[in-house]
Amino acid sequence: MRVSVIIPALNEELTIGRVIEAIPKDQVHEILVADNGSSDRTAEVARQAGARVVSAPRRGYGSACLAGIAAMDNPEVVVFLDGDFSDDPTDLPRLLAPIERGEAELVIGSRVLGNPEPGALQPQQRFGNALATRLIHLLFGARFTDLGPFRAITRQALERLEMGDPNYGWTVEMQVKAARLGVRFMEVPVHYRKRGGGKSKVSGTLWGSLSAGRKILLTIFRYSFKNRKLR
Repeated sequence: MRVSVIIPALNEELTIGRVIEAIPKDQVHEILVADNGSSDRTAEVARQAGARVVSAPRRGYGSACLAGIAAMDNPEVVVFLDGDFSDDPTDLPRLLAPIERGEAELVIGSRVLGNPEPGALQPQQRFGNALATRLIHLLFGARFTDLGPFRAITRQALERLEMGDPNYGWTVEMQVKAARLGVRFMEVPVHYRKRGGGKSKVSGTLWGSLSAGRKILLTIFRYSFKNRKLR
């Protein structure tokens, strides 16, 4: 398959090179780093490691993902992967296998199922994941265990979802829309470790955690309302 890997990154100079180097090159067509306005050497290190750097000046996780999508070179499958080295890029074949076999159009790498390294998932992350996935099940009938950032999706399914959230709601928007539109999804266990360097923009601060949690819940309820209108 022709696979594009998109890595949204903001000040990940210490880790971005290791992430790129660990990606199984025989599995991918291109690696795109969507630089979300870094003030360090993230872009330079990414280029040196062999990635194509895309400028994503509008701040926000979703904005960076959308910038990467706009720059893709006609892939069949798109993979999203964080740049802080907490996800394990060598798990990529696990995410691609169900798509290759025709069993799924969207594959979520579940940190919960993958037995994460102690301390890698903060208590607020565990609570937020449990609450969000429970709500998705109650409101949309879809069972997930995680909103993990490491995921693979066919380009056709991605286009159907018409993604648009510019910030923290990106991952849950994708999963909720997949449930609403009948996109075939699956979860696979993936490894998860503590960040390779720096501080998380979300779970690393109380404000970041609260802002992300609020956006995730609002996104779920907004699409729940739209779902009722469809029926």
